[in-house]
Amino acid sequence: MPNRPTRRTTLLLGLTLAAAPATALAAPYEPRAAGPQAVGLDDPVKKEIAMKLVSSAENSSLDWKAQYKYIEDIDDGRGYTAGIIGFCSGTGDMLELVELYADRKPGNVLAKYLPALRRVNGSDSHDGLDPNYTRGWKSAANDSAFKTCQNDERDRVYFNPSVTQGKSDGLRTLGQFCYYDAIVMHGDGTDSTSFRNIRKRALQKAKPPAQGGNETTYLNAFLDARVWAMKQEEAHSDTSRVDTAQRVFLRNGNLDLNTPLDWKVYGDSFHIG
Repeated sequence: MPNRPTRRTTLLLGLTLAAAPATALAAPYEPRAAGPQAVGLDDPVKKEIAMKLVSSAENSSLDWKAQYKYIEDIDDGRGYTAGIIGFCSGTGDMLELVELYADRKPGNVLAKYLPALRRVNGSDSHDGLDPNYTRGWKSAANDSAFKTCQNDERDRVYFNPSVTQGKSDGLRTLGQFCYYDAIVMHGDGTDSTSFRNIRKRALQKAKPPAQGGNETTYLNAFLDARVWAMKQEEAHSDTSRVDTAQRVFLRNGNLDLNTPLDWKVYGDSFHIG
């Protein structure tokens, strides 16, 4: 899958972020008493945190559940971007989502657009979608079945693979989230800036815990590789979702992604208590 743009970065092209040092953004993390076994990102509480963290970067809001109805063309060459994870009409994941919805609920309001979605896949074209596709999407977003489809496709394509790989590499919750945020933005195709190749670039610099490496050292190498990948495309050139968010948690030693969390994205401050 091609690189995935964020919604907010496209609006900020050409702007330069003068980020404050990461250590200044949050008080040092104070670990809480550890339970019998640390949970992973797939724990329901941690997963909710992950959804909010991604939404802060993608939508400048912690209310990720308000994004089912979101749809617009952000002029990044990928057609329409929509929904809770930024499904794109030009990259195939929107097509797969609408196909799933049609399988589960034949004759739904979006089913008639499937031929057009197949034609425009791989391009930024709206041919056969305009003028009413966006209206249909927003209408479908009121249907619990369509919301469930968005959740399921998010998990199948992005969340589950990143958590599985993170656990395989011996990473705790923060590391699993770093993987998830990367695959959301970059996809997991074969191009040099895809998730798998970001990981491969990191492995050239450090070993993950599963290979006997230090977790913090490896995650710094992964985030370095992630920043490199982001800078290869202008729409991703603002790296604050790494520099003033994930890197803050890492420097504070919060490898289990425990709350409270304080971070900034594009200069906006966020907090989860």
